[in-house]
Amino acid sequence: MGEILDEISRVHREVGTRRVASEEAGTVLLRRTFDAGAADVWDAVTSPERIARWFLPVTGEFRVGGGYQLEGNAGGEIVECVPPERLRVSWSAGPDPGFSEVEVRLAPEGSHRTVLELEHASVVPEEFRSQFGPGAVGIGWDLALLGLGWHLAGDGISPEDAVEWQNSPEARGFVARSGEEWGRAFAASGADPETVTATTVATIEFYTGA
Repeated sequence: MGEILDEISRVHREVGTRRVASEEAGTVLLRRTFDAGAADVWDAVTSPERIARWFLPVTGEFRVGGGYQLEGNAGGEIVECVPPERLRVSWSAGPDPGFSEVEVRLAPEGSHRTVLELEHASVVPEEFRSQFGPGAVGIGWDLALLGLGWHLAGDGISPEDAVEWQNSPEARGFVARSGEEWGRAFAASGADPETVTATTVATIEFYTGA
């Protein structure tokens, strides 16, 4: 358990907002350094074959303006692609979700390390935000970066094993710690302490089924 929880400390988390047209979008930002060159990380986050090995199977037209669909998850449009630095996509996980966008940014740190930033900005109903907070999105991306890290290190697991792992005590411990860290990031953004506590508990319970 200790080793898997160490993965939590590898990620820097921020919660914020930014204007999108006339609306205010909530943002979560994750930053992690991987022991892999930028070309390898870029290929891992843009190659459909490799995305399926650490995240989910994906289909679509893989060009700017083309659509994509992650199996059983989100879909959208490829808005911007600047190899090997930046990928931006719209992110729709349900009917008429409003503005939701994910941007991945890469910066080389020497020849064998890469800093990855992932920012998810979305406009969500206030009742959902006040119930679950940014951890509802953040925990999911923590799990995704965990899978990416395993993949880049050559320790990836099969989709079948991933499903089994998600129901394990180790996975529940990871999710709980992730939720706590997103609660801290939410508090650091200036959120009301009572709201932070309530949303952190609700989000961890949602993910773990507690």
